[in-house]
Amino acid sequence: MGAPFINKVGFKDSDMLADHMGDFVNRCVAKHGEKPSFTCVLPTGHSKTLTFNEIGHYTDAVAAYLREELGLVPGDVVAVQSPNVLAYPVLAFGILKAGLKITNVNPLYTPSEANHQLKDSGAKVWFVIDVFGDRIAQSVEGSKVERVYKISLVDFYPTLQRHLLSFVMRYVKKIVPSFQGTMAGTLQSVISTGEKHLAAGADLASYTKDITLDDVAIYQYTGGTTGRSKGAELTHGNVVGNISQSALRGDLDPEDSHTLMLILPLYHVFALAVGAINSMHLGCHVILAPAPRPLINLKAAFEKFDITLMPGVNTLYQGLLKEQWFLDNPVKTFRACMSGAAPLQAATAKAWKDLTGARILEGYGLTEGTCVVSSSSIHTPVPEGSCGTPIPGTDVRIVGVDGQDLDVGESGELLLRGPQIMKGYLNNPEATNETLVDGWLKTGDIAKVDAEGHLYIVDRMKDMVLVSGFNVYPTDIEDVLTRFDRVAEAAVIGVDDEDTGERVMAFVIPNDDSLTEQDVISFCREHLTSYKVPKTVQFVSDLPKSPVGKVLRRELRDKVKGLTLET
Repeated sequence: MGAPFINKVGFKDSDMLADHMGDFVNRCVAKHGEKPSFTCVLPTGHSKTLTFNEIGHYTDAVAAYLREELGLVPGDVVAVQSPNVLAYPVLAFGILKAGLKITNVNPLYTPSEANHQLKDSGAKVWFVIDVFGDRIAQSVEGSKVERVYKISLVDFYPTLQRHLLSFVMRYVKKIVPSFQGTMAGTLQSVISTGEKHLAAGADLASYTKDITLDDVAIYQYTGGTTGRSKGAELTHGNVVGNISQSALRGDLDPEDSHTLMLILPLYHVFALAVGAINSMHLGCHVILAPAPRPLINLKAAFEKFDITLMPGVNTLYQGLLKEQWFLDNPVKTFRACMSGAAPLQAATAKAWKDLTGARILEGYGLTEGTCVVSSSSIHTPVPEGSCGTPIPGTDVRIVGVDGQDLDVGESGELLLRGPQIMKGYLNNPEATNETLVDGWLKTGDIAKVDAEGHLYIVDRMKDMVLVSGFNVYPTDIEDVLTRFDRVAEAAVIGVDDEDTGERVMAFVIPNDDSLTEQDVISFCREHLTSYKVPKTVQFVSDLPKSPVGKVLRRELRDKVKGLTLET
């Protein structure tokens, strides 16, 4: 039998970039000063930039308000429900500077979904974007939320511009509804009052003097792709550690100038860790896209700034490759594009490089691992299909159904160990004990490692299809389907079969109206062994996806059982 992959590049306490997240933010502000930090670009092209120093000041004001005005104490939880706007980093970092915990609420959540998270996290204060202000009353019912504050897409914009844009959004475009419920204030009022406490000598250092790396910083809720969303308890050590691990790789130099386009939502762990927190360390100028759908909303931002870095997912890259405005004027300043959260398809990677000249560097991470587990190097190409190598301090095991380690190249469940692994699931000891076993995180992903330590994610264990005793991985079939030039997108699941136990079913979005089920099956027969070939093909106009573009196969399975799939 095999043995665990123990990372040759270790990680020591002295490698930590800061003592806690408040300290981390302060160090980044001191280092990068007047450099631009975050810029919010609306689809109209209107934009506003905050420097690192301004981020430092406003986060101090938020921290002072929460501690001095509201009297919150370490251990209290503050919820933020926001798209990619300037309010988000100011609030997130201010909450952490105050020695409090933050929980990020998906702005697309229904009131019942938001209510579950607010109750489960025990949040006392909630900052919510005004475009969802009509959902407040239902969302807070039965929770511990005592105060609700309103934030806006145009917070920090110049006064006249802010009022004009607010008028257009509320009365012309009608995207800002009336606020339902009791509003305790706005972000502007929070900062204004916080500044008064700063002027009166608020002792900011005292807020975090007892915070350690073992204390929880974030309740980061899972995407709920395999069931109800759970709150991963991420400590200050997890977050600072994960950024410190990435820094040890040395792929990007903090002394260089970087402009990062952030389309992925900040409430997702990928965007939060890579797009916001790691960008603070690198001194990146982060371009925030608050309303990326439809994708033409991004045109102004791409035209206004020379983008050098961009984290994304397979479906985002696929989508941009279909936009005529992007095809006519592709970005040629990319130094690195990163992919995570879902498998990167080979056809997408090739088309992107052909158009932009930039490789998409695939990595692997998960909420329970704070974000990054493995990554590909900018400087050294990795084998096709690989997620790169584990970052420093991350150990890997590949185990079979009996829990024994498998040999190099064999596929089994991926287990992880490292400083970025979560403390556990909030209020869920059963799930914690099932997931964290003897110091290892059971990911539920099927993976393999080659002799050089390159990690390959094969599929989700819960998505694997068992056909006549043979393991069939949906991503293998989806990769083949998307190579078919008459297929735009595809997803694969297993359905019950009397003869084989399960059979493969494919859902296809065609880009050719004449495409038939037999055409798809015939193409698959040319490239796949017989038991992997879909027995049924369903043509659809859309596929259910998470906010970051991960196909939700669970929803496809549920719809098939209920026979409610839209065609």
